[in-house]
Amino acid sequence: MDYKYIDQLLDRYWNCETTLEEEEILRAFFSQDNVPVELLRYRQLFIYEDSEPQADRLGDDFDERLLQQVGDGQPVKMRRMKITSRLMPLFRAAAMVAILLTLGNAVQMSFNTGEPVYTGMSDEVITSDGSDVALVDTAKIDTVKQSSIILPVDDVQQLLK
Repeated sequence: MDYKYIDQLLDRYWNCETTLEEEEILRAFFSQDNVPVELLRYRQLFIYEDSEPQADRLGDDFDERLLQQVGDGQPVKMRRMKITSRLMPLFRAAAMVAILLTLGNAVQMSFNTGEPVYTGMSDEVITSDGSDVALVDTAKIDTVKQSSIILPVDDVQQLLK
């Protein structure tokens, strides 16, 4: 028997070009008992609807039964919110930003005191911006070590501070 039409329909089916009527023809063809052996591999694809049990559907009274089991059906009261309670998270966030900025400025000011630092080597004054404090301390220690003057221990400790 010649099954060219079924082969053409299958080719169109794989290319997604079939109409609903043509797909119904394929389902009717594969639902019969005598399907050729070369087309038998496609049979399960087209008869799955007949072999699957019908899915359970929800009844019309499902919502009513569910509401009876869940609650007593009291209406929900709407609660009014004031504008301040709605904006409270925004106020808290603004307060946190203000605190962080204040603390950041305080920390920055502690490093940048602007106090003059005297090196003792000359009349030159170096203003401290935080980074060259270590250089000034090193210069004090080197000056004491290179000098041939013997200083009492108290004076050396005072210079090192």
